[in-house]
Amino acid sequence: MTAPKLATIRPSARQIAWQAMEFYGFVHFGMNTMTNREWGEGHDDPALFDPTDLDADQWVAALKSAGMTGVILTCKHHDGFCLWRSDVTKYSVAASPYRGDVVAEVADAARRHGMKFGIYLSPWDRTEASYGSGTAYDDFYVAQLTELLTRYGPVFSVWLDGANGEGPNGKRQFYDWERYFAVVRELQPDAVISVCGPDVRWCGNEAGHTRPDEWSVVPRALRSAERTSERSQQADDGAFARLVRSDDRDLGSRAALAGHEDDLVWYPAEVNTSIRPGWFHHPAEDTAVRDVDELFTIYLRAVGGNSCFLLNVPPGRDGRIPEVDVAVLTQLGQRIADFRARRLHATVTVSSGAAGSVATAWPGTGRASWRPNDTDRRPGVTLAFGQSHPVEAVVLGEDIRQGQRIEHVVVRGRHDGRWRVLAEACSVGYQRILTFPPAEVDAVLVEVLEARDTPVVTRVAAIGAAS
Repeated sequence: MTAPKLATIRPSARQIAWQAMEFYGFVHFGMNTMTNREWGEGHDDPALFDPTDLDADQWVAALKSAGMTGVILTCKHHDGFCLWRSDVTKYSVAASPYRGDVVAEVADAARRHGMKFGIYLSPWDRTEASYGSGTAYDDFYVAQLTELLTRYGPVFSVWLDGANGEGPNGKRQFYDWERYFAVVRELQPDAVISVCGPDVRWCGNEAGHTRPDEWSVVPRALRSAERTSERSQQADDGAFARLVRSDDRDLGSRAALAGHEDDLVWYPAEVNTSIRPGWFHHPAEDTAVRDVDELFTIYLRAVGGNSCFLLNVPPGRDGRIPEVDVAVLTQLGQRIADFRARRLHATVTVSSGAAGSVATAWPGTGRASWRPNDTDRRPGVTLAFGQSHPVEAVVLGEDIRQGQRIEHVVVRGRHDGRWRVLAEACSVGYQRILTFPPAEVDAVLVEVLEARDTPVVTRVAAIGAAS
């Protein structure tokens, strides 16, 4: 039985553009880098901020080498130190020996390298005296947000966490989220507002762990910033970046949505984690950089699991990303490129509809979408290779402009005239990469066994095994 009402929930243009970015970087850099902290307490002497060799082009080039498409900078972390010359506080680079504008340098470097630029502006400020005063602090925060959204060109993401500790006056602020969101919509209408925002949701942990099936259509209640705040990092250490929770494993199946059918939203997931145990650079962690195998696994599960992947890479005190991190990023980019290059050419047949509408090219969404006949009870796409090949993955994609429809898909491989199951999944969404032990086959059949409405598929591609 179909559930067409669930397929009527659609993404906005900004959400579609964001999803297509797939993989981008986070750069945690600031006063904490100089003091070797994760959470600065505020009021550190601005003279401590003095990177001797800051090179934003090196940062962006390193991220791009990994295959990333954008960069989000921590313009201000919880300590309150601003990496730009803010008009509403003296606690910024303007009072430091550096005296430059790090936000401008990163934004300009991103443009030079063909990357998109995003901002992180901590709502918690451990230096600002108005924090905890209500509207006065909201005015202060909005002023800083306005500076960042009007001085540095297009912004693809405004990344907001729910950190909400005490300020210098011992008080805690109740954030006027709706006011913040309105400012972003007015000044940067194409930007997604992520995590504590209405466009992109947190996957639920900072370890890079992904759910077996990720859904983009979920109950509206998941947009609650307060709910995210309660689950965000509560201590000044790097353990949170490796913490995996096992709750909330199913957010959007038909069973999970029962009773919420009249209050659903398109709210896709972002998987975020750090290349190191901590989010800021710490010399003691130079030997704890994640290796390429681990990062590539996270990439496949995130970008191949209907999510985007946000990987943090922190520069050191000198203002450069350490060579050990750069080397791993380069290896990751090579691994991703090699995986994509192993896409197999195939002859396509379909159970109904026009076979020419199925895109086997990858990456890219193709120029059209395949929609089987509405009466087709077992929609399927067959990729025939002409001869036997070892295959280790199949890449699938729905046309999310038509919603998320597929609820159960099975991949079979043919060898010596016999078919066997290679992989199966429930959700597909924007993109699903199903991996399995290499199988020698001369054809692959992808069948949709359950759907909320007639599926609309943009891509079916097979990936050959590495030699």
